[in-house]
Amino acid sequence: MDSPLATVALPAALAIIMFGLGLSLTVADFVRVARHPRVVTIALACQLLILPAVAFGLVLLFDLPPLLAVGMMVLAASPGGTTANLFSHLYRGDVALNISLTAVNSVIAVVTLPIVTNFALGYFEPDTGTSMGMQFTKVLQVFAIVLIPVVIGMLVRAKRAVFAHRMDRPVRIASALVLVLVIAGTIVAERENVGSYLADVGMITTLFCLASLTVGYWIPKLLGADKRQSIACSMEIGIHNSTLAIAIAISVLDSVDMAIPGAVYGVVMFPAAAAVGWLITRGRAETTDALPARDRAERATEAG
Repeated sequence: MDSPLATVALPAALAIIMFGLGLSLTVADFVRVARHPRVVTIALACQLLILPAVAFGLVLLFDLPPLLAVGMMVLAASPGGTTANLFSHLYRGDVALNISLTAVNSVIAVVTLPIVTNFALGYFEPDTGTSMGMQFTKVLQVFAIVLIPVVIGMLVRAKRAVFAHRMDRPVRIASALVLVLVIAGTIVAERENVGSYLADVGMITTLFCLASLTVGYWIPKLLGADKRQSIACSMEIGIHNSTLAIAIAISVLDSVDMAIPGAVYGVVMFPAAAAVGWLITRGRAETTDALPARDRAERATEAG
């Protein structure tokens, strides 16, 4: 596809989002992983192993057409989005854990995304008339669109911490607007088929989102994570970077059809995450006094 959406808008949109992620990261976020290796390992296992398996099972159950099936698998292999941090904060999860998981996931996705995508392309064999595999050059493309903006954002934060802090809110707002525009642009590009696509993937993307949020909460909790860590894992695992999934589908794999699951997911994940967050915390609202001392100190600092 040689449209402005694929060649200009999407790469720019993803660059803004990933740069914003970089502005929120420091080397300490990666070091922090060593302090909670068990929880991080459990969360990564859910993200990298269980979710692709769940998506694969749902794709077979719903008998999706090959292009949409590949799109679902690309979505399942995409790391958590920065919105997960916001939802985790809203429902009093361990936001520091969220940030660490997002950082690690974004790095690992450079390897795992091409692996899952190539598996899906080989299994479902979509009829596109062109070679669809992610060859080395396309893997490098994934590396460039995922990591380079993040690294630039981290360097800016390291050199200009005050500027990074000041830009945090504007970049988050811009990222949210960009996500909306990317989803709208994808749907408009396929407006003649939107009705059938929604019928095809509306239910499966909703079920996948709910399954991701549920797996992300209960598996870490059953394996010993505390409530705040479990909430963080739920939001990190359940809220995928749908913009990345759309960008991979359109800019790398040259298929708008494959982007439809990511676009629909980008719409359903917000109410789904809000509903699951409410259910998790329902009847167990914490008072400020019940919060950990570190969080009370942070809130006191913010209030001051």
